[in-house]
Amino acid sequence: MKRVRQLAVAIVLAPVWLLGSAAQAANYEEVTPPQTTSNPQKVEVVELFWYRCPHCYRLLSFMERWERSKPDNVDYIRMPAILSERWAFHARAYYVAELLGIADEIHRPLFDAIHGERRNLDSQPAMEAFFAEHGVDSEKFRKAWRSFAVETKVRKARVMTKRYGITGTPSVIINGKYRTDGVMTGTYPNMIRVIEELVAKESAS
Repeated sequence: MKRVRQLAVAIVLAPVWLLGSAAQAANYEEVTPPQTTSNPQKVEVVELFWYRCPHCYRLLSFMERWERSKPDNVDYIRMPAILSERWAFHARAYYVAELLGIADEIHRPLFDAIHGERRNLDSQPAMEAFFAEHGVDSEKFRKAWRSFAVETKVRKARVMTKRYGITGTPSVIINGKYRTDGVMTGTYPNMIRVIEELVAKESAS
């Protein structure tokens, strides 16, 4: 009788366990096929964003805190997602900053200008003026804007957005194998937790 009762309890609890497993799995998806990372000795975390995305702006503080405390074996890479030519414009702005060596210094201010100050930075002259406010000579900006190096990185971002299977931002790719985003995780703290769990999984493998 006791054994029958235990079996009945197991049958009742089984769907709950399955739902829990499904919910956990829904926090991320596999990237198919997996993508090669830049350094196989590190666990690569790629954040895909768009400067005009309000959700990316809200995630920014969480990613900044995570970056300061991330494990030493993690390579954190920002990659502007390109889902249309409009997105390519802001990707170019990021790679101009990277080429000029000021990506870290200008990343948050550019987000703040668009979302906090409601500035229209959708044209090259407007973006040039913004960079000038941060000490970038206009001629250097224009040279970088049309440079082969920046064009190459924009093309790569466009290709990788497709290969990663990105349909919206923010999205994060862990070690070329896993994809997570705010829709799957529900909250930004949960998104950071999923990133940390997948980083730990890849670090142990």
